[in-house]
Amino acid sequence: MFTKSLFAALPASLLLAMGTAQAQEPAAAPATRQITLAPNTEVVVTPNDTLNTKSVKVGDKFRLATVFDVMQDGFVLIPRGTPGEGTVSYRTGKGAFGKSGKFEVEFNSLDLAGRKIALTGKHRQEGEGNTGAAVGAVVAVGVFGAFVTGHSATLTNGQQLRAHTAEPLSFTVPAGAAPVPTANLAAPAPVAAPVAAPVATPAAH
Repeated sequence: MFTKSLFAALPASLLLAMGTAQAQEPAAAPATRQITLAPNTEVVVTPNDTLNTKSVKVGDKFRLATVFDVMQDGFVLIPRGTPGEGTVSYRTGKGAFGKSGKFEVEFNSLDLAGRKIALTGKHRQEGEGNTGAAVGAVVAVGVFGAFVTGHSATLTNGQQLRAHTAEPLSFTVPAGAAPVPTANLAAPAPVAAPVAAPVATPAAH
């Protein structure tokens, strides 16, 4: 064990070298953090284009995108605007006696920076019926009520549809990133700058 007198006896050049060596010791790198998003987590999506029973058929694929950030522990795991895909799984056109058109879509997956995230869930869209007019026509002119049809079903961009994640998903939070408190995620005052939440990256598989 060195004493003060022993340090004083050492050459200045040696003392300088010892200090430089200590200064050059690398600091421990901040550790990354792993977050697991549970299966069946809600993801709100919307179609990129208008879907209508006049033009769609069963089996058609369509593009969609997430409407809101999917967050956990203050970190964005799936950013809003993440693209994805769905499928038309059922369709019936508008019919006689005021019957409306109907179709169903299923949510397939999201594409998060090349990582496919499986989704589950479906949505049923129905057009407005016209049965009241059909009944009136039947009463007035008999069988001519069959010529009164309902309306086509339409699904438009901006409609919020609820999908869910199909399996657990692991994400890596950047080293040193701090979560954003829930209070800071609220809409800011007009003079305040919005706070951007840290975005996590998909964990490597």
